[in-house]
Amino acid sequence: MIKNALGRHPETEPTMPAAPDHLKESLRILVAEDVEINQKLAMRILEKLGHRVTIAANGRETVSRWESGDFDLILMDIQMPEMDGFEAAGMIREREKGTGRHIPIAAMTAFALKGDDDKCLAAGMDGYISKPVKAEDIRITIEQLTRAGER
Repeated sequence: MIKNALGRHPETEPTMPAAPDHLKESLRILVAEDVEINQKLAMRILEKLGHRVTIAANGRETVSRWESGDFDLILMDIQMPEMDGFEAAGMIREREKGTGRHIPIAAMTAFALKGDDDKCLAAGMDGYISKPVKAEDIRITIEQLTRAGER
């Protein structure tokens, strides 16, 4: 039997929720994630929702890509090499000061302890997604953080 890129059988693949009409506009999303399988999963979910995805493998690369790109949202892993998600978010927020810019950043973390969401928000992130990520959680977070219907 044939398996897809994520090692699953196509007939057992979970169904992807449909995006609401106001999210039909393609967003430019920067995914900061160091684990390749998580990169592929996030890319697959986001592309099925109709978005364009750029991957950064660590916090330093995330800041660099943010500076040179034009993104609508960042999905930020917390634990990454070279610079973690907290440091990267803090650096982005520092560089936004005085510019009038504010890119929504959603933390993605396997830590699901009480208070972790508060720690992410205190670090300058706008939302929080627990790993393993689910397509519906990503869709809802994108909708909440980008207010795509108001663009």
